[in-house]
This record gives sequence, C-alpha cells and structure tokens, in this order.
Amino acid sequence: MPVTGPGAQPSDVRERPLTPAGRRVLEVASELFYERGIGSVGMELIAAEAGVTKKTVYDRFGSKDALILAYLRGRDERWRAYTTERLAAVPDPRERLLATFDALGDWLATECGRGCSMVNACAELPDPGHPVHQVAAEQKAWVRDLYTRLIGDGAIGTPPDGLAEQLLILHEGAIIAFSVAGIQNATTLARTAADALIPRPTEPTAAV
Repeated sequence: MPVTGPGAQPSDVRERPLTPAGRRVLEVASELFYERGIGSVGMELIAAEAGVTKKTVYDRFGSKDALILAYLRGRDERWRAYTTERLAAVPDPRERLLATFDALGDWLATECGRGCSMVNACAELPDPGHPVHQVAAEQKAWVRDLYTRLIGDGAIGTPPDGLAEQLLILHEGAIIAFSVAGIQNATTLARTAADALIPRPTEPTAAV
C-alpha cells in the first residue's frame, strides 16, 4: 500500500521548483532513504534532520510517496549525467561500450554501496502498482536504450541479436554481485564478459 500523507500527489511535485527548505528536505530524505531504507524512515525524522517542521515537509512534497519519487528521480538524474559525461570522454565506439562498466565501478565505489536504489525501493514497496516500479522501469529502460545507441554508433562488427539486453544483464548483475555478494571487482568481471560479447571492428578487405 502506498505510504501517503495529506496534500499533493506524487506527480504534482515534478511541476514545482524546490525552495531552499525543499532542497534541504530532499537532500536529507535521500540520504536517509538510501542508507536506512524507505520503510524505517518517517516524515518526523526527515523533518527533524532537515531542521524544519513536518508541516513544511508536507507543504512542499504533499506525501511520503512524492518524496520517495523525488529521491529516486534525483539519484537517477545524477547517475545519467555522470554516465553520459564519462562516456563522452571516450572516442572509440567499442571502448565506449566497455567504459559503461568502468563508470559503473566508480559509481558503486563512491555512490552506491548499498546497491541500486531502484531495486531497493521496489523490494520495499512490492506492489507493482506503486509508482516506484514505473520509475525503476524507466531507469532500466534508459540503460538498455543507452546500450542500443552505443551499439548503433558503429565501428564494431555485426552485433548479435539481443546484445543490448545482454549488456544490460551484465550491468545489473554487476551491481548485485558488488552490493550483495561482496564481489569487489564485479564490474571488472562484467567488463571482461562484455568484451567477449561485443564484436571487434570489421577489418577492411585487402585489395587484390
């Protein structure tokens, strides 16, 4: 069941600019939700840690659901921007595909020690009708589409069917292996597996 409160619905928050107090609330809530889990963090705690009243939290976000979605979207936006910037610095198309795993490894080491925030949220809120599932699906679709675009950049051999999905599975599996199984070099292993899947550039035929 969605964890809601009085006021605005989750979709309303995206249309309204954050005030300084709202930014502080979101910053605190994001840290608490990720580190402690969504279910164990109440609006009272968020308000206290942010130095505002609970009324201020509800006035800005309207409900806990809306705050949860703002937290997830904020992390997703940072991840997308981080990955895009890292890949832009890699000129070779094939190496750019592999660089997604390098970027993921650095992100896991610095920003994602407790695993994927999307997966964690879906596990805590298992009702498929809860809006966190849509946000999570959009994020995973973005990663798949990223691989599709990078494969389409060319300069590799003919890609096998389903290569984007295979790379997505390696990407997501590396997150679980790192955060749950404690495999510290999970992204390096995933990169090696991806290297075996991605075709090498087609060599030009020598003139006779």
